[in-house]
Amino acid sequence: MKAVVITEPGGPEKLIYQDVPTPTIRPGWSLVTVKGFGINHSEIFTRQGLSPLVKFPRILGIEYVGLIEQTTDPERLPVGQKVISIMGEMGRAFDGSYAEKVLLPNTQIYPVTTDLDWATLATIPETYYTAYGSMLNLHLTAADHVLVRGGSSGVGIAFLKLVHASFPGIQVTGTSRHLDKKGQLLKQGFDGVVVDQNGHLQTDQTFDKVLELIGPATMKDTFRHVNEGGIVCSTGQLGYQWYLDQFDPIMDLAPNSYLTSFYSDNVDNDKLNQLLRVITDRQVDVHPTKIFKLDQVPAAHAYLESHHSLGKVIVLN
Repeated sequence: MKAVVITEPGGPEKLIYQDVPTPTIRPGWSLVTVKGFGINHSEIFTRQGLSPLVKFPRILGIEYVGLIEQTTDPERLPVGQKVISIMGEMGRAFDGSYAEKVLLPNTQIYPVTTDLDWATLATIPETYYTAYGSMLNLHLTAADHVLVRGGSSGVGIAFLKLVHASFPGIQVTGTSRHLDKKGQLLKQGFDGVVVDQNGHLQTDQTFDKVLELIGPATMKDTFRHVNEGGIVCSTGQLGYQWYLDQFDPIMDLAPNSYLTSFYSDNVDNDKLNQLLRVITDRQVDVHPTKIFKLDQVPAAHAYLESHHSLGKVIVLN
């Protein structure tokens, strides 16, 4: 089969499109034909050598959509079943989705029921599931003023679309480090845009709920813009900082506010299918920003890393 393999850390050019052996099925694992997958910032981190537990060579890819080709669980995962997988150790401890086929533990394969086309479905798993779980944890109401810190990211755009579909009329503001993205963000549906300059929001506004996608690097500044009783959901780590540094929960949290989190490794099969129903029933406008082919994965990485990237980037087989 064809796959994209990386043998050493570095730039996008280290991702090599080549022939590799098709994985052999083994007990407790099933083989999936990959129809499409998203490109994620965490895969860029791994490609750069910033995931210390990942050993090379490796086929990256932490998500996919596809069909069961060979199964060891015919009752739950019959041949031809439409499936999704997100995170776990795919693309890290074992080979992932940058390939025509992928072998995965049955516990990490989630059967789904949907009539969405492959391009739409490939846009959803990691990005929309993360946004959906975060939205639920923020306990939104229609009266909230919501901030998305990291608004131009794939999860930020997905969150915006899910929130507007679920709470018509709710006010959502997005942030960007680049003022020239303001027009693009407003076109996506944000009600306002705030510049995020050197980890500080260039505004005096305060918000009821915040989706924090930059992460620990900006957490203290975020809470300076949270109303009393507000909620911050820490979901992303786009600021390349994994831990809070000198964070005093008593002094640095806004008065009577709450900090929660969500990440896509917290996968629930029922919640995943619920998300697909929400997208279909509420006609959420799900579409990728860019579509690449498998042999164009290096170009997809380069685009996602660029100043011009906005929204979700996917690959279709």
